[in-house]
Amino acid sequence: MSTRRHRMRLAVFKTLFQYEFRGDDPFEILKEVMDRSLNDKAREDARRYIENIFGNLKEIDNIISQYLENWTLDRLSVVDRNVLRLGTYELLHELDVPIEVTIDEAIEIAKRYGTENSGKFVNGVLDRIAKEKAPKEKFLL
Repeated sequence: MSTRRHRMRLAVFKTLFQYEFRGDDPFEILKEVMDRSLNDKAREDARRYIENIFGNLKEIDNIISQYLENWTLDRLSVVDRNVLRLGTYELLHELDVPIEVTIDEAIEIAKRYGTENSGKFVNGVLDRIAKEKAPKEKFLL
């Protein structure tokens, strides 16, 4: 796992999480939560992730909702919902990131910030999304 990309994903997750409570400009939140040790490339990646997640939020939320069994998106914990948003975005739109890396990273973030069951829950949802929705190129990585 690339430490740079891991810290970048954490900044994106924290931005999504904070946005739910504050509703402020997500780019301002990102500036606050970004690790000072992130290099320019990681900062650029984080900004691109935020821009694309918010630009595709309706699509991302609709896809996640299709794969929730006995749950609705608004009933999920803020942690689980935003880890799923980050993971779903990366599965569908970041073609150079292998599926396994996306899912492993999402599980780690969910375990660290969520409940005892968050890792398993996130794994199950993202695994099903990956199998049915990930672009074909991702299976060749």
